[in-house]
Amino acid sequence: MIQILGMQDFAAIVVWTGALVFVLAAVAIAVLAIRLQQPIVALFGLLPVGLGILAIALGIRDTFPAPAPWPGLVALALAALAIIGGNPLTVWVLGRAAKGDVDGGDHGGILVAEPTAKGATSTTKTREVLRGGTWIGYLERLAVVGAIAVGHFEIVAAVIAIKGLGRFSELDAPEARERFIIGTLVSMTWAALCGALIVLPVVTA
Repeated sequence: MIQILGMQDFAAIVVWTGALVFVLAAVAIAVLAIRLQQPIVALFGLLPVGLGILAIALGIRDTFPAPAPWPGLVALALAALAIIGGNPLTVWVLGRAAKGDVDGGDHGGILVAEPTAKGATSTTKTREVLRGGTWIGYLERLAVVGAIAVGHFEIVAAVIAIKGLGRFSELDAPEARERFIIGTLVSMTWAALCGALIVLPVVTA
């Protein structure tokens, strides 16, 4: 087998198979983190992304050229990690930022104090804002990865504009503004990093 493929080809298959398994393991751990509601577990996903960036920077891709169909499989795994893994990662960062001061709602949003008719702030009546944030996050990361993959970065700007306009009426509370800004930045940055790992080997080839 080694004589037929050549030592370098065999080593490339081993390296790329290991990369695929590593990324898929990170996706599985992210799913587990979501199911168990333990977002800190999903920080494992930082390892394959960080090592991928390091591998490109050190030129390991040139040392072990990818045999088919490994590049496509790794790209799909990275896309899944971007979309799924971004959820618990964003939740973990938001939890660190809020420090337990924000209560979650029943529909994926947060509970904020409801202003009274006189403009005062009620301490008992609350309303849920930023509902559906989980699914919006999945869709925005899908859009970011897709935009990077096809090279149309204006899609990212369109996503930000649509999200901002759609949430504008809910951003009167400071908690909502903070969660919106931090969540969007973390989610999109994560998707952009994973998307860059998908296209950089192609661009630099």
